[in-house]
Amino acid sequence: MTFVQIIDCRTSRVEELNRLMDRWVEQTRGKRTATHSIVGTDRSDASHVVEIVEFPSYDVAMRNSQLPETDRIFREMVALCDEMPTFTDLDVVRDEALYKANARQMFERFANGSDLALLDGLLAEGYHDHDPANPVDTLGMDAVRREVEQWRAGFDFAFTVEDQIADGDRVCTRWSWKGTHVGDFMGLQPTGMEVTMTGTTIHRFRDDGKIVEGWWQYDLLGLMGQLGAVEE
Repeated sequence: MTFVQIIDCRTSRVEELNRLMDRWVEQTRGKRTATHSIVGTDRSDASHVVEIVEFPSYDVAMRNSQLPETDRIFREMVALCDEMPTFTDLDVVRDEALYKANARQMFERFANGSDLALLDGLLAEGYHDHDPANPVDTLGMDAVRREVEQWRAGFDFAFTVEDQIADGDRVCTRWSWKGTHVGDFMGLQPTGMEVTMTGTTIHRFRDDGKIVEGWWQYDLLGLMGQLGAVEE
C-alpha cells in the first residue's frame, strides 16, 4: 500500500530549507526510496511550510528514514525551524492519479538497476503477466523478478513512456525501449549493438494501487532481427 508522510513546520528561513532539501536529494541519489515530493507554503502564512513525501509502502519509507543522510538532514531541518516539525503518516486508500504513476514507476524500476525487492510496492504478490513471447504466463513476484533479471543480464536498457491512457482500473502505456546488448540473451552472445523496440502494455490495478495483471505486446521479432538472429 502506498504510504505518504506529511511534514509540517514553521520557519522564516524557507529558502535555506529549500536548499537543504536539494542537498538531501543529491546526497541520497540512487538510495532514496521516495517516489514523489511536494513542498508548499501556506498562502495565508508564509512561515508555515508543508512537505508531502510519497513512498511505495511504509516499509520502504522506513528504509529511507534509516539512511544516515536522512538523519543528518533531519537534524539540520530542525535547526532551521522555529519549532519542532510534526509528522503525519498516511496509508493511501484512494488516489486517482496513482495508477498511471505506478505503471510508469514499474517501467523505471525494471530498467534502472534498482533492487527488485522494491517491486513489492508496485506489484501484487499474485501478479499475473500475459506475454506472447512466453509459452506460459508469468505468475507471482518470483517469476517476475526472474524475467526482469534475464533482460537485465542481456541488455543495459531504458524505457521511454510515450503515452498513457487510464480508464477505471486499467492503464494502457505505449512505450519505446532502447538497449545495448551486453550479455547472453535467448542464446545470443553479446554483440555490443545498440537496439530499439516499441510496445504497448495494459495493466489492471486493484484499489490500493498495486498492479495485479499485465498484457504485453512488443516487437520482439524486430529486436531479434537487429541482433542478426532472424532475417529482417
